[in-house]
Amino acid sequence: MRYGVISFLIILSGCAANPVTGESDFVLMSESEEIAIGRQNHAKIIQQYGLYDDPVLQKYVQTVGNKLAIKSHRSNLIFRFTILDSNEINAFALPGGYIYITRGLLAYLSNEAELAAVLGHEIGHVTARHAVRQQSAAAATGLLAAVLASQADFSGAGNLLNTVGTALIRGYGRDNELESDRLGAEYLAKSGYDPLAMIEVIGVLKNQEIFDKEIAKKEGREPRAYHGVFATHPDNDKRLQEVIGRAKQLQTKIPHNNTNQVAFLRNIEGLIFGESEKQGILRGNKFYHRELNIKLDLPKGWRIQNQPNRLVAIAPGNEGLLQITAVDINKRISPKQFLKQRLKLNKLQNGERFRSNNLKGYTAISSVSRTIYGTRLMRFVVIYKNNTAWIFQGLAKDEKKPYKFDSDIIKTARSFRSLTAAERKKAEPRRLHIITAKSNTRFAKLARQSQLGANAEARLRLLNKFYPDGEPTKGTPLKIIQ
Repeated sequence: MRYGVISFLIILSGCAANPVTGESDFVLMSESEEIAIGRQNHAKIIQQYGLYDDPVLQKYVQTVGNKLAIKSHRSNLIFRFTILDSNEINAFALPGGYIYITRGLLAYLSNEAELAAVLGHEIGHVTARHAVRQQSAAAATGLLAAVLASQADFSGAGNLLNTVGTALIRGYGRDNELESDRLGAEYLAKSGYDPLAMIEVIGVLKNQEIFDKEIAKKEGREPRAYHGVFATHPDNDKRLQEVIGRAKQLQTKIPHNNTNQVAFLRNIEGLIFGESEKQGILRGNKFYHRELNIKLDLPKGWRIQNQPNRLVAIAPGNEGLLQITAVDINKRISPKQFLKQRLKLNKLQNGERFRSNNLKGYTAISSVSRTIYGTRLMRFVVIYKNNTAWIFQGLAKDEKKPYKFDSDIIKTARSFRSLTAAERKKAEPRRLHIITAKSNTRFAKLARQSQLGANAEARLRLLNKFYPDGEPTKGTPLKIIQ
C-alpha cells in the first residue's frame, strides 16, 4: 500500500510551465504526446464531418488563423485551420493546434474580424492546454482511486479524447471559456482586429441559442447551444466585458482596426447552406441524393435529422422514430435472409415480400430490446438496390400501440426509388449569395424568395444580424439563400 502511494506522488510531480501564465501546471502529458493525439485524430474528424471542398475559402481561413497563431503564446506550434462540410453551427479544437470551423458557422459571421474571433477563441483553448489540464486532473483523481484499490489502469490518450468529446458538447466550463475569450481577444488586438469582435460573435451564437430554444420547444426536443456558458446576452455579461476591455488596451500599438468585411463576404459568396450534395438534400419532407441516386418521401410533420451515416425521422412529440441506413451486400442472399443473418433477427413476425418501384425487398416485425424507448416491437423493411441494402426500421413509443406509425414507415419505404432527370436538379444544395439592400428591401419578401421553408424570415435575420425584428437600410450588404 505504501509503495502505491509513493508511486502516485511521483506521478503527481509531472508538472510543466503553462504556456500562457508561465506558472507551473499539473499535466500528465508532454507537448509531443499532445500533438500526436491531435495528429492521430485529425483524420477521424475529417472522416466524420468531411472537408468542405473550396480551396480558396480554405486558404483564406488558414491565412486569418495564421495571423492570430503567430501572436499566440504557442507560436512554435504549426496550427491547422480546417473548414468542415457540416451545417452545424460550431467550432472546436483538438490538442496540438488542430482547429475546425464548420461552414454552418461561417454563414452566420459578418466579417473577417468575427472569423478571427472564432479562431482566436479556439487558439486560446490550445495555448492554455485546457483539454490536457482537465484530462490530467480527472486522471489524477481516477488514478488515486485506482492506487488505493491496488488496480491502477491509466490510458492518457483515451481519457483526453473523452475530455475533448465532452468539451465539444458542453464547453470547458465558465472559467476556461472566459480564459479562451480573453486570450482570443488579446490575439485579435495584437493582429490588428478589434477585440469587441469577440462579443459580436458570442452575440451571434447567443441569438442562435435563443432562436433554437423557441424552435426546440415547438418540436419537443432539447435546444442546442454552442456557447452555452453565457446565461445572459454577452452585451450584459460583466466578466466578459472586463476581459475584452483589458485586451483593448493593447490596441494603442495598432494603427487601425480591421474588419475586412468586403474580403470576407467575397470569400463566402456561393457557400453551401444547409445540406450538401454529398449529404443529400431535404426539400420539405422529400429527400434527394444525387450521388446515391435515390429519392424518398418522409412522413409529413415529422422532424428530420440528416446525419452522416443515417437519416432519422422523429414523430411529433417524440412519439415515434424511423431510421434509414444503407450497408453493402456482400453475399448473394435474399432480403429475408439478410434480416436474419446480417441484422440477426431470428424471430420475424408477419413477414412478407416487399416491392418498391421494381426494387425487391422484405418486411417483418421483430422485438428489439435496446431501443430509446426500451423493449419494443419494431418494423423492419430491407430493400435491395444494386449492391446496397437499404434498411428502414421504425417503432412507436407507446408500448400499447406498437403499430401506431406502421403505415407511415411502410409508405416511406414504398416511396424509395431512383431519381428522375428533373429530380436530379432538386438534389442541388442551396447556396449563400451577397446582395445590396435597396430602400424597399424587407426580410419578409426575401424569405418568400429564399426556399428556406419554415422560419425563413427569422433565419435570414440571424444570418444578417437583424434578429429578432430588424430591417436593413439602403446600401447594406445582405446574405440571401437561393
